[in-house]
Amino acid sequence: MNPYETDELLAQYLDFHYGPEHFGVPNYPRACAELAIAASGNGARERALDLGCAVGRSSFELARGFAEVIGVDLSERFIEAASKLAEQGAKDYRVPDEGDLTVDRQVDLNQLGLADARKRVRFVPGDASQVDPALGHFDLVFAGNLIDRLEDPAAFLARMSDLVRPGGVLVITSPYTLLAEYTPRSNWIGGFTEEGRSVRVLDGLRRHLEPHFVQPLPPRDLPFVIRETSRKYQHTLAQASVWRRVKVDEAV
Repeated sequence: MNPYETDELLAQYLDFHYGPEHFGVPNYPRACAELAIAASGNGARERALDLGCAVGRSSFELARGFAEVIGVDLSERFIEAASKLAEQGAKDYRVPDEGDLTVDRQVDLNQLGLADARKRVRFVPGDASQVDPALGHFDLVFAGNLIDRLEDPAAFLARMSDLVRPGGVLVITSPYTLLAEYTPRSNWIGGFTEEGRSVRVLDGLRRHLEPHFVQPLPPRDLPFVIRETSRKYQHTLAQASVWRRVKVDEAV
């Protein structure tokens, strides 16, 4: 079974997106959305696409700054949960505590200040690597913790020029946890040695996005914490990179 379709992972991601913060680390989906909105600057903020949106917090947060946000995820369970939140504004869930013990929690978008934002968000199931062309073009595309879970990240990056409008922004975040079970090693864009030189994923991003995209800002690190039980947590550091689609009159 796809682990992203299980009750356990659904509850874990609901808590990751909407639950309490841990060890002083800010909510990660909110932090990503804030970075993406700030990176958009004074540019158009009509449409945003959240690829690999999971259970939707980053999509709702992006709607604070964009008129329309579409969230896409391969997991039908995640999309169903996010869609219900968009429709109803609240959802109950249960997380592991210790052994068979559990803790009941609730997502309430009103308490999170997202009651109005949810009206501008819709969620659709789909493969981020094969985005439906009918969705159109976007002023912002956000790919959160996605690039290292794709079978062919180079092909994914090649499609970004068709999704991001000239002058628009692409934001990619990832801890670069490269695993052959998701991405065959032959498809890695970084994390290896080439002609005696270390090639990092950020190098691969530049290789596959330039010259259609430029980096207006240096990359930055964003920490996140995922709770597994009341006494076990994952503390991870993702790298966030911002890419601006070159306008026609800027192309060399």
